[in-house]
Amino acid sequence: MSEQYSFETKLLHNKHKFDPATGAVSVPIQHASTFHQQEIDSFGKYDYARSQNPTREALEEIIADLEDGFKGFAFASGMAAISSAFLLLSQGDHVLISEDVYGGTYRMVTTVLNRFGIEHTFVDMTDLAAVKAAVKPNTKVFYIETPSNPLMKVTDIKAVSELAKQNDAWTFVDNTFLTPALQRPLSIGADIVLHSATKFLSGHSDVIAGLAVVKDEELAKQLGYIQNSFGAVLGVQDCWLLMRGLKTLHVRMKHSSEAAAEIATYLNNHPAIKKVYYPGFSDHPQYDIQQEQATSPGAVFSFELHSEEAMRTFVKNVELPVFAVSLGAVESILSYPAKMSHAAMDPIARQERGISDALLRLSVGLENPQDLIADFEAALKKTAELHYI
Repeated sequence: MSEQYSFETKLLHNKHKFDPATGAVSVPIQHASTFHQQEIDSFGKYDYARSQNPTREALEEIIADLEDGFKGFAFASGMAAISSAFLLLSQGDHVLISEDVYGGTYRMVTTVLNRFGIEHTFVDMTDLAAVKAAVKPNTKVFYIETPSNPLMKVTDIKAVSELAKQNDAWTFVDNTFLTPALQRPLSIGADIVLHSATKFLSGHSDVIAGLAVVKDEELAKQLGYIQNSFGAVLGVQDCWLLMRGLKTLHVRMKHSSEAAAEIATYLNNHPAIKKVYYPGFSDHPQYDIQQEQATSPGAVFSFELHSEEAMRTFVKNVELPVFAVSLGAVESILSYPAKMSHAAMDPIARQERGISDALLRLSVGLENPQDLIADFEAALKKTAELHYI
């Protein structure tokens, strides 16, 4: 039924619009860990909640529908989703991965997968020639973050997915920054889309969750086996909170993305700011690709001050954003990648990727953007005075 509706309507009017048993306009939270079976030789749909639970199943069906996928999977965190997807690999396999990937993914690939004989190569995914040159006979996964975290590089999902298929490999896409509200990787060639649902999908800084959606039935069977075997499933209370958050995804993303464009433009014209990394600017190196594969540049961007000292002064004087790890919440969140999202990278690796000690990342929330700009203006004025900018 929901296929005939627009995305924002599908968020509310889907298979789980109301409970068929009671008419309740909310998915019931089923806390049961086990389920009574009527027959010895024939079990019902549910037997043990790690394998399947009706509340988690509802969330998984909703995200699969929103991402235009075959089947969804809910995990205990974004990294649980990413790690479970990587468990599809075997010893001797090779991963090609975006060079400025999220620090937790970097840590997983460099310090955990390598212990199991899974090789990796970091590459600038925006350079298709470099990607082709990095392919090995044992390459099994092309792992993309787009826009990347925190430098907002944009990878051509369709082109990389086609290259992956030519090499009998899968394409994984981390879609946390844009969500299916703005970008649907499975529709343009990806095999698995991944989310830290802690971020925009939930949207309220009150859930730790991860989601994965796969495009075809065979891959769904494989990832379903991993989910059940590894067991890092999302608890039902968090499933319910995440489903509630999803209902407002469209309006949250619309406001935050529009506000981000205003704030990024303001900062880009400020003398105290050295550089703004935002794929919505027409001079962004991959602007055309972003315009083609997504409906918006999103609500996250990064900006660099002229020195680490100036950055510290700015953070000390800004008032409205929460200064914290994470992103994608109703409140704006200001983060310091060098010691937060990318602390798992050693300083040399960060510098090689352009993640400087003066770089900040902003996830724009639901505040009035003019209030945020006024707050930034006051903090930047103090920064300029103290650092002679």
